[in-house]
Amino acid sequence: MKRNPMRLLLATTTVALILLAQTTRGGQTAPSAPRSVQTPPSLKLYVFDCGTLHIADPERFRFKQEELATTEMSVACFLVTHPKGTLIWDTGIVPDNAWTPTGHPTTQHIVLPDSQQRDVTVVKSLKGQMAELGYSPSDITYLVLSHYHYDHTANANEFAGATWLVRQVEREAMFAEKPPGTTQPSSYSALRNSKAVILKTDEHDVFGDGTVVIKLAPGHTPGHQVLYLKLAKTGGVVLSGDLYHYPEERKLGRVPTFEFNQDQTRATRMVIEAFLNKTGAQLWIQHDFRGNAKLKKSPNFYE
Repeated sequence: MKRNPMRLLLATTTVALILLAQTTRGGQTAPSAPRSVQTPPSLKLYVFDCGTLHIADPERFRFKQEELATTEMSVACFLVTHPKGTLIWDTGIVPDNAWTPTGHPTTQHIVLPDSQQRDVTVVKSLKGQMAELGYSPSDITYLVLSHYHYDHTANANEFAGATWLVRQVEREAMFAEKPPGTTQPSSYSALRNSKAVILKTDEHDVFGDGTVVIKLAPGHTPGHQVLYLKLAKTGGVVLSGDLYHYPEERKLGRVPTFEFNQDQTRATRMVIEAFLNKTGAQLWIQHDFRGNAKLKKSPNFYE
């Protein structure tokens, strides 16, 4: 049987047009192209809810329970978007791959290498909150951890493809033969082979325009850092890391018992307080449960 060339051409064209129509109308034949993240025109700061840490022993912070408005601690993570790149500051207390969000509070029990035990309540995953904005860990330019404690590093492995900005003393402690007992080395093990920039100055201007500056703030850990942001509308903001945990620490001058160097913490606090007075910047105490509750959470942002 001879085939009609014209009839074959018409059939082929019809199939092609059907496939094209399915693609353009959102049909199931071909997946839509991934949405690319647009470069923001100016600096923005997103606050993520990374859980609530339940503290049963405020004595470690030199407080009696009645001296504190609440012993609960917020755990916050932050995304900084800038025309020249993106930065994640702290990565939470529970790894996303250790639990499944249900939309309801979920309590996780944590046992640390030094046998301390903690309970934390989480509702949203870090990657889930990033995805709501159109970001994934692969979109992050810089990873910055305020310090190596377990409640700030839980999802660090997810950002091993970013450039890690870290102090040498902090990195050495994290990968020592016997890391500090308040770390969870499994949560940041991938950083051992990631690209890292060792910060050697007290201040590091991340994007070169003075709007995102990492400031050395040792004492809580040997290479502890805080982050200064110069936002056009909000003004200056300093993310505290663990310079303070409770606002009462700042008011009453209490220093936790478990600092790497308590005298260094006191000296650092004086330096940062002077910086706040000079610049008029706000201090956001990251673990301040009541203070954090008042902050706009992602997908809202500060600019």
